Amino acid sequence: MLIYKIFRADEWASLQQAGETEGAPIDKADGFVHFSTAGQAAETAAKHFAGAEGLMLLACDSAALGDALKWEVSRGGAKFPHLYRTLRLTDVLWAKPLLLKDGAHRFPEGMA
Repeated sequence: MLIYKIFRADEWASLQQAGETEGAPIDKADGFVHFSTAGQAAETAAKHFAGAEGLMLLACDSAALGDALKWEVSRGGAKFPHLYRTLRLTDVLWAKPLLLKDGAHRFPEGMA
């Protein structure tokens, strides 16, 4: 199953340069890297990145993250994937721009 991480341009650039990251400031504060499922990603973008441009959507294979990935109850009682280790560039299957159009982020077709 693919899971998704939204990064600002500077956070994505930092991951590309360093090869790994503890995540965005919220991830560092919480002690894990926040991810979303395909069904959760749009609400995550609207809640935490409203109106933000220059975002990147990263996809990772949840199974490949192993035991460091925990599914925990979060927003609205839903289980979200949380990564309890650094996110490595090698974990990222693909990264695509998350475009903002008419005030809403446009996710790639066929996200699953």
